[in-house]
Amino acid sequence: MRRLAGGLVAVLASAVVLAGCGAGGADDRPLVVVTTNILGDVVGELVGDQAEVVTLMPAGADPHSFEVSAQEAARMRQADLLVSNGLGLEEGVTGQVEAAREDGVVVVEAGDAVQTVEWTTEDATGVDPHFWTDPAQMLAVVDTVSAALAQHVDGVDGDQLAADTAAYRAEVEDLDTWMVDQLARVPEPRRNLVTNHHVFGYLAQRFGYTVVGAVIPSGSTLASPSARDLDELAGAIRDAGVSTLFADSSQSDRLVQVLAEQAGLDVAVVPLFTESLTPPGGGAATYLEMMRANTEDIVAGLA
Repeated sequence: MRRLAGGLVAVLASAVVLAGCGAGGADDRPLVVVTTNILGDVVGELVGDQAEVVTLMPAGADPHSFEVSAQEAARMRQADLLVSNGLGLEEGVTGQVEAAREDGVVVVEAGDAVQTVEWTTEDATGVDPHFWTDPAQMLAVVDTVSAALAQHVDGVDGDQLAADTAAYRAEVEDLDTWMVDQLARVPEPRRNLVTNHHVFGYLAQRFGYTVVGAVIPSGSTLASPSARDLDELAGAIRDAGVSTLFADSSQSDRLVQVLAEQAGLDVAVVPLFTESLTPPGGGAATYLEMMRANTEDIVAGLA
């Protein structure tokens, strides 16, 4: 009888849980949709559980090429606020962002809050969308996103939002101070960055580093290098005495390895978490964790 009673209790408990997952248990919090997982982490830190935060970009994905499902596109059009990176980063979802805007969804583009820098090659130039590599730029983004949450997301407690924003700002400021100290440990002649595409312009400008070049001479992973591009980059690497090439962990490092092998370069290839967070336990589950991991690897690779 005890076993039977226990089974009945378990069944009843399961029924209650399932009922809560049905239409009657739908999330009635305001909805904030975020395009990239880096910004999704930031928004979650600011708004906490006061809103449902839906991040479109999966962990480990390429922000330039990821796409959304029809269901996700529909949620974008239902959002109280849509937060995007902007500056041309999310090339695969630009159309859906604009469709949501046309439907009346308030869209805040984080890139509008920053002082942009440009990537430049001998043949082309463009706006660098990777502003998060400089924590000082991210502070401006935090302030802009927090203000948008306060203004456009009904039901969010303003005092709680302000407190959470101040707490997160303090963490980003601590990160910035720590990065200043860590990156200064690399001797100036060795502060040369080569990556698989132009992703560290903001970090280089802020902390006194030089971007020698990129395997893909663009701010996007969707471009491709020519044989001449690779030859010129190999020469620049030799001239600068670069000892380490940095590859994005979310991308194949094949081109970086090919460059090193074909050019006969005696260099190390070190992966960094440059454009995407990882699942928990992957080494870069949050923006703060990602930046600390990258800083440590840059210093270890160049010092």
